[in-house]
Amino acid sequence: MKASYLAVGFGALVAVAMAAPASAATLDTVKSRGQLICGVNNSLPGFSAPDEKGQWSGIDVDYCKALAAVVLGDASKVKYVPLNAKERLTALQTGEIDVLARNTTWTMSRDTGLGLSFVGVNYYDGQGFMVKKSLGVKSAKDLNGASVCVQAGTTTELNLADYFRANNMKYQSVVFDTSDQTLTGFNSDRCDVLTSDQSQLYGLRSKLPDPSKAEVLPEVISKEPLGPVVRQGDDQWFNIARWTLIAMLNLEEAGVTKKNVDEMLKSTNPDVRRLLGADGDFGSKMGVTNDFAVKIVKAVGNYGESFEKTVGMDSPLKIARGLNALWTKGGLMYGAPVR
Repeated sequence: MKASYLAVGFGALVAVAMAAPASAATLDTVKSRGQLICGVNNSLPGFSAPDEKGQWSGIDVDYCKALAAVVLGDASKVKYVPLNAKERLTALQTGEIDVLARNTTWTMSRDTGLGLSFVGVNYYDGQGFMVKKSLGVKSAKDLNGASVCVQAGTTTELNLADYFRANNMKYQSVVFDTSDQTLTGFNSDRCDVLTSDQSQLYGLRSKLPDPSKAEVLPEVISKEPLGPVVRQGDDQWFNIARWTLIAMLNLEEAGVTKKNVDEMLKSTNPDVRRLLGADGDFGSKMGVTNDFAVKIVKAVGNYGESFEKTVGMDSPLKIARGLNALWTKGGLMYGAPVR
C-alpha cells in the first residue's frame, strides 16, 4: 500500500520536511543509541508482521535486520515501530524513526518534494484486485458496477479511479482506514472486490477463513516499486542504507549464501573478494566495516534467500520471483558493482 501526501496534505508534509531537516549524524546517533529504529507495517504477512510471541519477520524486516547488522554488528538490535499508511512518511521526516521499510512506493513526488530519499527497490509490485471465486469474475474488465474495498490515504485510491475511468466503467468505493479493515469488509460482503498491491492481496488472502475461496485477478494496473526510505540531508546514512540493499542483491548474484559465506571468503574471484571485504576498503569509506556484506548474509541471507523464506516458495504466500528475479534470470533486480 502507498500512503502519501494524499492522506495529510502535500503542503503539510513539505512544511514538516522543511521544519525538521535530517541530521547529518544518523550513523552516530544509531551507534550511540545502540539500536536501529525501523518504521514498519505491523499486519502484512511476508513483508512485516509480528508473530504471537512478538517476533518480527518479513522481507522488509530482513532489510532492517541487515542494516542493523551493518551498523551495529547485531541484527537483533532493531526497534520496530508499527506505522499506519497515513503516518509513516511524517514519522520519518520528524526523526521518530531512522529508516522506513514499510512496503512504500517510490514516486517522484515523494522523492523530490518531501525531504525524503528512496534508497532502492526491494520489491517490484503493482496494484491488483482480489475477488471471491463465487463471483465468477476472471478479469478486472468484468468489474463494471462493482463495490470496491480500498484503504484510505493511499495512492491506491487514485489508481483505482484512473483505471475505472480509463475503461469507461463505474464503481463504488468502500473506504477503510487500515488494510485489515478492508479485509474484514471484503470477508463480510461489504464489497465485491478488494484492491491493493498484489503482494498485499496475497498476504491478506492468507488471513481469510478459507483462502481458497478468493483469487487475485491477473491484471496489474500500476507500477509500484517498493523500497526503504531515509531522510534527505545525510549522505553517509543514505549510502549505508542503499549499499545494504545492493549488497543483498550482489550476494545472490555472486552465489554467496548464509551457508557458504565462510568458504566464499577464500574465493580468488576479484568481485567476490571486494564484496566480502577481503580486498579494498569499500565499507570503511562509508563508516562501517569492510566485511559489512558478510554481516548481512550471516544475519538474513542474500536477497534471494530472504525473498523465498518471506514471500516466495518457502513461505505461505508462495509468490513467484517474477520481476523480482535477478536481471540474469529475467527479472529487474540489478545490483551496482563494488569497485
